[in-house]
Amino acid sequence: MNTYATKPADIERRWYLVDAEGQALGRLASRVAGILRGKTKPIFSPHIDTGDHVIVVNAGKVLVTGRKAEKKLYYHHSGYPGGLKTTSFRKMVQDRPERVIELAVRGMLPRNRLGRAMAKKLKVYAGPVHPHEAQKPVKLEP
Repeated sequence: MNTYATKPADIERRWYLVDAEGQALGRLASRVAGILRGKTKPIFSPHIDTGDHVIVVNAGKVLVTGRKAEKKLYYHHSGYPGGLKTTSFRKMVQDRPERVIELAVRGMLPRNRLGRAMAKKLKVYAGPVHPHEAQKPVKLEP
């Protein structure tokens, strides 16, 4: 019996809709990352992007446990000496709630051109409205 090798022509991409309201950030991100990678499909292959598109709505209502709302910090650097900036989770959710989920999911994807291609299939929106109704996304239950 021969080993099955996934070919780009075999990949069928679907669209999924995930509601982040009331869900824990890490558990939501790991589930979304698995769908983006294609690990939920029997044709999964680690060197080919077999994943699906994911739409996440209500990003501003995602939860974290414990005191992470105050203690969890996001860092970025301006590129200049002494240019390290920090933002708390609470402030990030108020200002840019989409970025919280994008960063959590991106941290669970491969760090190469394949991971960057997978990250492009993630669409995150702060509220319940999204412009992807034409793709007929399938709603995923938590």
